[in-house]
Amino acid sequence: MISLRRRAVAGGMLWAAVTIVLGLAGLWSYTLSATKQRFADQVTNQHVQVLVAVGNYSGNPDALIRRLSDPAYARPFSGQYWQIENDQGLLLTSPSLVETLLPRADRTGENVEVSEFTGPNGENLFGIAQWLTLDDGSNWHVQVASNIDDLDANIANLRRTLLFAFLIICMIGVVGALVQVTVVLQPLNALRADVMKRWDDVDGMQASAYPVEVAPLVTDINTLLKRNQEIIGRSRRQAADLAHAIKTPSAIMRNELGALQAKGQDVSDAMTALDTLDAQLKRSFARMRADDTQNAMPVITDATETLTRMVRAFTALARNAGRTLSSDIAPGLRVRIDKSDLEEITGNLLDNAVKFSNGHVHLSARRDADRIVITIEDDGPGIAEEDKPKATQSGQRLDTAKPGTGLGLAIVDDLAQAYGGMVTLSRSTDHGGLSVIISLEAAGRKATR
Repeated sequence: MISLRRRAVAGGMLWAAVTIVLGLAGLWSYTLSATKQRFADQVTNQHVQVLVAVGNYSGNPDALIRRLSDPAYARPFSGQYWQIENDQGLLLTSPSLVETLLPRADRTGENVEVSEFTGPNGENLFGIAQWLTLDDGSNWHVQVASNIDDLDANIANLRRTLLFAFLIICMIGVVGALVQVTVVLQPLNALRADVMKRWDDVDGMQASAYPVEVAPLVTDINTLLKRNQEIIGRSRRQAADLAHAIKTPSAIMRNELGALQAKGQDVSDAMTALDTLDAQLKRSFARMRADDTQNAMPVITDATETLTRMVRAFTALARNAGRTLSSDIAPGLRVRIDKSDLEEITGNLLDNAVKFSNGHVHLSARRDADRIVITIEDDGPGIAEEDKPKATQSGQRLDTAKPGTGLGLAIVDDLAQAYGGMVTLSRSTDHGGLSVIISLEAAGRKATR
């Protein structure tokens, strides 16, 4: 399934990554160039300082050496060197060269020469050299050099700093993309929540509460939901009218068969077939109504009130049959099922339990996480393990000595499945007979029925 959130996050992250990488590349190129230029400028400044010292103190070598007494030139093999010589053979060097020399110069003119070479300690040096002609006509070759390894170390440190900054910016970009997507998709999330709430609330969604880009969609959804409710409402009414129309000829046929039976004719097969027909029609109409209701209309039922009322009604029937009926129903139970369908499920199960019990029937209802669990158990013979799969099949009568059509559990199973529920048959640990457990989806707190 396509996810707008994933697409937006992936797109935002990709765009952020491209932007950050390009920005980092540009920043790295600029800072690398600036760092190299700053290093070259530093060496150039050192060269100029030596040139000035030579110009001022060329006639006094001792004063010249004192003028160039920077601590960096005093430490042996410090990577900072100067070397001065004239055309008369005088050679002066910085103490950092110890007893070594920089490459000696050839007389090639007064142009500045820039070069890289290996230093006295095996290090890589960047050097600037130039012949200088003074006012007295003397010629001096002035040369300074600086360790390039220091520059490389600075560049490596700069690279690490930029990579760390890149990681931080990437993290900020990802978080920013997630926040941006969350904010942008908030109206769609609210729309999804409101659409889901159609099961809890029959009121339409307010288009004015959404951004202008989403409002037309909200209006269309409201129109579609309203139209579906109208269609399903008509379908339910037509199904009810059809069921009522069939009941009348069925009742006439039942009366006619009763009259024939009173005259001594054997109509048991016809009466059984008519009972089966009525039960099958009842099952089909119930399933049709449940499917339509679950798929297109908000259905919330107060299960506590409905089950209490059903227990009250069947208590008198159980008493007339010589049985007792007890109950344990938790308060505040609300379930996603139509009230008439919940009554259909409970009525079928209580009718079977009273019919097959030896003396006692018990109904309990509780909430388990997001499910409502209804249990109806009795002290009758129960159902053999090998017969349980057949118990919910259409027309399967496991005990032909008892009246009925064998469709009670089948109808219960159909209705429960139509609402996303489940029916479980087991042996009652407290009463010894059959235990029927119905698990249905619980509803929220807001009552709508």
